Amino acid sequence: MTIDYQQILDDIASGCQLTEDRGKVATYIPELAKVDRFKFGIHLVDAEKNNFGAGNSLEKFSIQSISKVLTLAKAISLVGEDLWKRVDVEPSGDPFNHLSLLEMENGIPRNPLINAGAIVVADILVSRLTNPKVDFLQFVRDLANDQTIEFDSTVAQSEKATGFRNYAAANLLKSYGNLKNDVETVLDFYFHQCSLQMTCEQLTKVFFMFMNRGLCQREQKQLTLRQVKRINSIMLTCGFYDEAGEFAFEVGLPGKSGVGGGIVAVLPGKYCVATWSPGLNAKGNSKLGMEALEKLTTATGQSIF
Repeated sequence: MTIDYQQILDDIASGCQLTEDRGKVATYIPELAKVDRFKFGIHLVDAEKNNFGAGNSLEKFSIQSISKVLTLAKAISLVGEDLWKRVDVEPSGDPFNHLSLLEMENGIPRNPLINAGAIVVADILVSRLTNPKVDFLQFVRDLANDQTIEFDSTVAQSEKATGFRNYAAANLLKSYGNLKNDVETVLDFYFHQCSLQMTCEQLTKVFFMFMNRGLCQREQKQLTLRQVKRINSIMLTCGFYDEAGEFAFEVGLPGKSGVGGGIVAVLPGKYCVATWSPGLNAKGNSKLGMEALEKLTTATGQSIF
């Protein structure tokens, strides 16, 4: 059966534009508080690289924690299984910036998609890359085959100025010996990775390899099938913090959210989809993005389950 993705996305976008309760825009990072909460975009690329989009799918936004999947992919490609000696793979059951588990578990973050775990991954990249920010940005550009992707330095500075919990996490990691580089250096990289700005379309192209057995948009092998399997499983169980179970229950896809209002999800072998709606629910995930992806998997009858 042929599925009309464009019609489905158009219907979803039309319905979302009529929704009054859009959640609340993140305010703890001042630059994010300036974003129009009435924006909504959705884009899907299928396995044959056909593109379908609706709404504000070509408008750039700050991808924030979605970047943690990309730093994880780069780190795994460099250090392989050794990465799991420094970060675990269990769901945290806590908000992304809580620190209590980190102390209870002796400085080993519960997974690489909470802030503490992503800071450890950032530390690995700072150690292994010659010019960490430049090299990581080029890695992301190459995945999408798009050299226009950039950091938003204003957002990075805004995060640095208000990132007190991230400084606390980094110093706690340092106290347990699980941060090898200088705290300031690691956090500068971390704040920049979170400040990456992309459109929904660019995001689907970057994440294309996670539904395409490790082959990126340029048909180059970036990850092994084993590594893709591992990362997709972590996205399914940990990609939405203490709402990961709800996303798996409602949507049924591996995915990752960011407090900039973006969500990206993959159906291996079929498609990669990204949504953007800046208003967040109580758990810090895009309210309309969650609803839109549930509508997509319901309308298409396609999920991993």
